[in-house]
Amino acid sequence: MLSIERNLINALLKLTIESATEVSAIRSDAKLSSSVALGGLRKLQTEGLIAITGDRVEADTTSRMKLAMKAITYGADIELISKFLCWQEFEKMAALALDCNGYVTSKNLRFKHVSKRWEIDVVGCRKPLVVCVDCKHYQHSITPAVLRKMTEEQIKRVKALSEVLPNADIQIECVQWSKTKFLPVILSLMPGSLKFINNVPIVPVLQLQSFLNQLPLQLDAVKYFSRTFSHL
Repeated sequence: MLSIERNLINALLKLTIESATEVSAIRSDAKLSSSVALGGLRKLQTEGLIAITGDRVEADTTSRMKLAMKAITYGADIELISKFLCWQEFEKMAALALDCNGYVTSKNLRFKHVSKRWEIDVVGCRKPLVVCVDCKHYQHSITPAVLRKMTEEQIKRVKALSEVLPNADIQIECVQWSKTKFLPVILSLMPGSLKFINNVPIVPVLQLQSFLNQLPLQLDAVKYFSRTFSHL
């Protein structure tokens, strides 16, 4: 039974990357009979994970993330599931969570500092915090050493951003504040054994809302760069 649901979700994730798809296409890709496929889809609709309209099936970004997690709990290969998700979906999830928590967000923030070009996937500003998110959705075979390297690179990006501001080419709300804390964060697909590396939070995508809720109480435990801006 689990293999049937796993194959059904795999097909859903594969076929709804860009738009809605047809029930018949999902049934064919999952190699299921019409009755089994439709029964499984209706169950997922009841759980609020998809929307079925006639013969069309839709799944928004949040639902696709939940479906991915569900497939993995059913034994689906993490690397395969990651291939059915695009990095833009992680960015959308991060930006949505930040927006819902009162942050003013920017995606793909590009800037130049010390003769080098930098980019941060998602930046959210809510006084006095600037949360800088690096979206990583390939979790299969990532060792602690590789994850440590990722956090080191994110620390460099965030430090560069904190140092380059204020800058007329970078439109970001925090330069209007007097005191600011710039926080590097890694956003991942799956929960792992490591919640922090180098004091940088490693946040599973579906736990991002909870992390943001608790963040003001966890500032002593996380890495950040403080800046004071002077306003004439």
